[in-house]
Amino acid sequence: MPADIHVFPCRSDNIGVLVRDAASGACAAIDAPEEAAVRRALAETGWRLTHILVTHKHPDHVEGIPGLKRETGATVIGPAAEAAAIPDIDRRVAEGDVVEVGALRGEVIATPGHTLGHIAYWFARERALFAGDTLFALGCGRLFEGTPADMWATLEKLAALPDDTRLYCGHEYTLANAHFALAADPDNAALAKRAADIEARRARGELTVPSLLGEEKATNPFLRAREQALAAAVNLAGRPAAEVFAALRAWKDRF
Repeated sequence: MPADIHVFPCRSDNIGVLVRDAASGACAAIDAPEEAAVRRALAETGWRLTHILVTHKHPDHVEGIPGLKRETGATVIGPAAEAAAIPDIDRRVAEGDVVEVGALRGEVIATPGHTLGHIAYWFARERALFAGDTLFALGCGRLFEGTPADMWATLEKLAALPDDTRLYCGHEYTLANAHFALAADPDNAALAKRAADIEARRARGELTVPSLLGEEKATNPFLRAREQALAAAVNLAGRPAAEVFAALRAWKDRF
């Protein structure tokens, strides 16, 4: 049976996600940005929380853990490299480890850049990638700890996943990301079409998550640092993609 996935807003701009194995009823929250929002989502769906899969240590991704753990007894799984900063962690995981939510199996992918210990969860059968604050719809995370080279290597790793992968990210930043993407890649027709759709969806109050990874490869400037148009946009024609990415990320930080 396929996974049931429910997406909902948390805090001011976080994205909450519940992933449920329909056969067993096992249900995981991807991070726990806000206890009340996760509890509301559980009440709306009627699902029972059994796991919390943590992508990284930042407070807006872990603050809800203690209350949810007390209430549900959920197993908290998170990156071994950041375990000291994750409350109530039960299992520490790293690259190549497998997590199970009922019959659902997710592979842990190391994704350093936003933080050094950041991880993502890749559920291959469900074609679902839970990327936290590494890869956003039309964007990527700020480099709080890692280097541009770290993040570029991470993004290339994620871009190697199948195009029909659904990308679930940690924030609803897509409209602001679209404005930057258009500045960096103004002649991209697919991007212009997507940006118009995002404007309309946000005007209706709709979330823009998930997106498709193939769509990101065609329109997200941070995945397109090998493209001549993006290199030219930062005056780095002919330079290595990692340098182009670094310049794009620095531009976005000022945008």
